[in-house]
Amino acid sequence: QVQLAESGGGSVQAGGSLKLSCVASGDISGTCGMAWYRQAPGKERESVSSISSVGTTIYADSVKGRFTISQDTAKNTVNLQMNSLKTEDTAVYYCAADCPHAKWWGTKVSRYWGQGTQVTVSA
Repeated sequence: QVQLAESGGGSVQAGGSLKLSCVASGDISGTCGMAWYRQAPGKERESVSSISSVGTTIYADSVKGRFTISQDTAKNTVNLQMNSLKTEDTAVYYCAADCPHAKWWGTKVSRYWGQGTQVTVSA
């Protein structure tokens, strides 16, 4: 089993910054690919950014140039630096991890989710 611990949410005024962090711990056989999703009230969960186990990053168009994702592969930790925040960034942010598990037949990758952390951006 793998547990994800998120931190760093909170309230900030538009134009401000926040940094989210997520640590994956447990029975992991290597480096997890990790990602951030968000869900605003009344909307579906959407992908914000992801970083693969080898460091390839992807960003949603809405956050490009403002958010930066990074990882510490040794600690299976992912950070999301959020700058120039807008009111429309207000949402619950969820960490997701695709972690490898060694099996007798090979490697199985399973997805895990954090509990979510609230980010509120006020005008």
